Amino acid sequence: MLFLFVKNLEAQKLVILIGLLIAFVATARQTHRQEKNLPRDAGREFAHEGAKSAGKARGAGIIFVHIFNLTALIFMPVKWEYIIYMVLIQACMLTGYLDDASDKPWSPLRKGLLDLAIAVLVAVEYLYQHGSDVYLALSGIRFHMPAPVFFLLAVGLVWMSINVTNCADGVDGLSGTLVIATLIGFYNVMNTLMVSRDFIPFLFLFMICLLAYLWFNATPSILMMGDAGSRAMGLMIAICALLSGAPFLYLILAAVLLLDGGLGLLKVSLIKVFHIHILKNIRTPLHDHVRKNMGWSNTQCVFRFVIIQIMLMMIVLFII
Repeated sequence: MLFLFVKNLEAQKLVILIGLLIAFVATARQTHRQEKNLPRDAGREFAHEGAKSAGKARGAGIIFVHIFNLTALIFMPVKWEYIIYMVLIQACMLTGYLDDASDKPWSPLRKGLLDLAIAVLVAVEYLYQHGSDVYLALSGIRFHMPAPVFFLLAVGLVWMSINVTNCADGVDGLSGTLVIATLIGFYNVMNTLMVSRDFIPFLFLFMICLLAYLWFNATPSILMMGDAGSRAMGLMIAICALLSGAPFLYLILAAVLLLDGGLGLLKVSLIKVFHIHILKNIRTPLHDHVRKNMGWSNTQCVFRFVIIQIMLMMIVLFII
């Protein structure tokens, strides 16, 4: 709200900067203070070293997403489109947190349908505001996609991004750091293509809140974001992909998240639906495979996955 009362460009930048600093301090402070009030993890039965997470606080995503939304409303250049996205990020976080806090985990069908509803709302809002023009950034081709086709692809993008990011959350600091690398990639795309630049402060704000969370989630972590954080992060990436005007860049700028979390979804889906077994010698998510089968430490897993993602981002930025 403060942003609306400031007209000078330099003063507006100062308001945004103050908001970013307050968001970092508030997220760090509240994460430290509220850790004891969060639900406790029971350990992941099938994950490599999953028992080590037993007893840790989980669901910390409720803290950094709440602070992101609150500081965005106060310090950022809000407009109705972005408010709607913020509400949907909040809803996505809350569905994840309720699952984190539940004694009995929600069924995949229940969570999948909720994610689908959010994906539909995001696609409808984006189409209403921006239409269905698509830029193939690596080829320089811009074309108009039929609205129904764009709608279906946008829904698929949002649903996939929420779920693969969720599945990639299994190593201290991994998913949060990968998400920051991906968001930095989309920031550079927006800046290079000169699109949706008024959303960039929101993107920075989300990363700042996430960095404050990572202060406590670095190996060895004292808490985890849970579905509350991972699902909200996946939605934020999808929104940035759409607002970049070049949504197919998601396949590259989020490639490591997509492979790490997506292969497991594909593997399980093929088994349950078609009784087809693939990747029999590869554990999924991939972060479990490299730790158990290849002997990587948690730190090596985080650094090497992030290095790959940064290299892919550099390639995209060089080409566009």
